[in-house]
This record gives sequence, structure tokens and C-alpha cells, in this order.
Amino acid sequence: MTGNNHARPLALRASGLVKIYRDGEKPALDGFSVEIGEGDIFGLLGPNGAGKTTAISIMSTLLRPTEGEVTIFNRDTRRRAGEVKAMIGLVPQEIALYRQLSGRENLRYFGRLYGLRGSALSARVEECLDFVGLRPKADQRVHAYSGGMKRRINLAVGILHRPKLLFLDEPTVGIDAQSRDMILARLLDLNKQGTTMVYTTHYMEEAERLCSEVAVMDDGRVLVRGKPAELIKKGGHASLQEMFFALTGRELRD
Repeated sequence: MTGNNHARPLALRASGLVKIYRDGEKPALDGFSVEIGEGDIFGLLGPNGAGKTTAISIMSTLLRPTEGEVTIFNRDTRRRAGEVKAMIGLVPQEIALYRQLSGRENLRYFGRLYGLRGSALSARVEECLDFVGLRPKADQRVHAYSGGMKRRINLAVGILHRPKLLFLDEPTVGIDAQSRDMILARLLDLNKQGTTMVYTTHYMEEAERLCSEVAVMDDGRVLVRGKPAELIKKGGHASLQEMFFALTGRELRD
């Protein structure tokens, strides 16, 4: 494993994470460690079953590790969970919306859970609808949204409370090229505004476009990490995808 020293403060440090599920034959995470600098877009790459979603779930406080610890902006995620949760957002792989509610109603509901009220809530809902290009469809029920629209409103929910650190678990899976391009552009906008991100994807071109640094993982461990262009050059590969296959193989991971 290779790594870089961050001149900027760390947004996240995960140290020695192990996760063993009761019915698992082997650990889902096995000594997983990363450091992510404030302001980075950090790409977490790996084949199916590599441990990406487990790592995201632990780092975003949804799941407890069997061993290891996570600090976010110097706050331990176990001992200061309340403070940490107020600073982070999560855009999960599954669409986490109420299908019978409209897009605007979903945002208002989740905004209240985040503690927003009154005019501040209303203003922020409209800002987020504009940000993901869904104000014209805001009063349509989510069950009638296209896949791309659902992904965009899912993103809007994750950023309602202006998190300092945003976790995104395959946020563009299964959508059209136009929606995908818009989401990537909006994420770059958010990053320019100061949001640090942890981003998982199976699309290597997304990682090359977005990520200031990536880690390739498999079998619950980080195999290599660094800036995409530097990793590609160092390994003598033509692309990030070629490097990915060299590290993880081409066997199917169904």
C-alpha cells in the first residue's frame, strides 16, 4: 500500500478497521485504513464484495466495526457520534426516499430530521431542488420519477444540511448519461464550495474525472492509493481501469 502525507488537515482517518459478520466466512474488512485530507474527493474503488459499502457504512456511523476506529474532523465517531452526524451526509447506493411523497415533500421531511425549520427549511429545499435541476418536477411523486431524477433527489437529500463531509456510494449507478453528467458536475461544484467527499463507483472514468485521490481495495484491504494520474504512470498503465484490472483481476465477482 502506498500513501501520501496531507499538508491540509485531515477530514477523516480510519485505522485498522475490521468487520466480521456473523454469517461471514471471512472478514468483510480486514485492517482497512485510509486518511482523507480536507477538501479532497477520495475515490474508493473495488470489485463487488471488496468491502466498499461496509467501509462506507462504518465511516458514516451506520455500522460498528469489530475492531478499529474512525475519526472525522478529529472527533471519534463512537464517543462523539452526535457531533459527527451533524457534520456528515450520506447518499446511499439504494434510493432512500418515500415513493408516495413528492420530491419537495421528501426534502421537507428529511430537512426537519436534520433540524431545519420554517423559512430556513423552505429556502434550503428550494436551493437543493435548483441545484439538482428538479424544481419543475418538485411536486411530482417520486414513484413517477425516472431513474436519473431519483438519483438527483437522493443527492439533494444528502446535502440539505450542508455537510462538511459527504459519503456517496455509487450515486450514478443505472442512470442515463445526461443525469450522470449533471450529478458529476454538481459534485465538483460542491467540492469547490469546500465539501470533502468519499466516493465509491465502478465507473473508472468517473474516478479519473472527479477524484483527487483514489484507493483500490479488495478482500477488505487497501491495495494501493494515490493520485490517479500518478498511480497510472507509476504502474505503466494506459488508464485507471487497466490498473484496476491488474490489481484485482478480471474474474467475475457475481
